[in-house]
Amino acid sequence: MLSTITKNCIWTARRFSTTTALGSGIQRLGTDVLPTMSQAVVHNNIVYLSGQVDGSADDVVGQTKNVLAKVDQYLKEAGTDKSKLLTSTIWLKDIERDFGAMNQVWTEWMDPDNKPVRATTRGEAMFDENAVILVFYLFG
Repeated sequence: MLSTITKNCIWTARRFSTTTALGSGIQRLGTDVLPTMSQAVVHNNIVYLSGQVDGSADDVVGQTKNVLAKVDQYLKEAGTDKSKLLTSTIWLKDIERDFGAMNQVWTEWMDPDNKPVRATTRGEAMFDENAVILVFYLFG
């Protein structure tokens, strides 16, 4: 049941809300997507994105493209872009099957002049419908 609720919350929320803690210099984005967290937080010119997933595509290629499109939206809202990506962590449910396809989508998406550090690993505890989860940190 939780995975269905989470999937619906993530993908039915198409607008992003923003809140700023007064005097803290912290900006929170996507606060209306899930009741337990922000989708992105900006602090001291660093953008922290929560783990992004896709429940609408049937394969790792579609899920990766959809997740990266969401990432681009949050980065634009935060006033930055993927050229300032510092690091990324990618979890794949089946790394042997999906690494090549995910990596091709990643390579086409990333800024070739500003390659981040990246770790890709197996994510065995992932929801059944999710083949890929991505987490990012960027300089604002």
